[in-house]
Amino acid sequence: MSHQTEGRLKEMGIILPRVPKPIGNYLPGVVVGNILYTSGTLGTQPDENDNDVLPYVGKVGSDLTIEEGYASARLMAINHLAMMKKVLGDLDRVKRIVKMIGYVTCAPGFTQPHLVLNGASDLFVALWGEENGKHARAALTQHELGMNAPVEADITIELHT
Repeated sequence: MSHQTEGRLKEMGIILPRVPKPIGNYLPGVVVGNILYTSGTLGTQPDENDNDVLPYVGKVGSDLTIEEGYASARLMAINHLAMMKKVLGDLDRVKRIVKMIGYVTCAPGFTQPHLVLNGASDLFVALWGEENGKHARAALTQHELGMNAPVEADITIELHT
């Protein structure tokens, strides 16, 4: 494969991190036929001790702004890309992003989780274009997420056969 997708990531200034360490008994993703189902992941980054840390924690609308939630969702999408690469070996196997189910930890009364999840959606559209990057999506609000994370999502991806 030609690694075109990874070349676009490089042009965008994105270096894929290692896959986040699992915090349970699961795989980063499973391929069934020509569909990849990713596990849910957070907007973590490895620190100097190789621990996964959340640069953004808390509830959007009280602890975090929409912009900070958006940044966390973008980091989460980058982690999803690392997971896709680990499972597939090459991101050029991705045909299109089909669906994202996203969860945003929100303060009471916060009603704009869709703006937060655009941090992930915008990255996929920038990487694969409108036709292959734009996807179906659910933007759900949560009272709490693991590790006090503001955002989590899982993604369904169609693969080239």
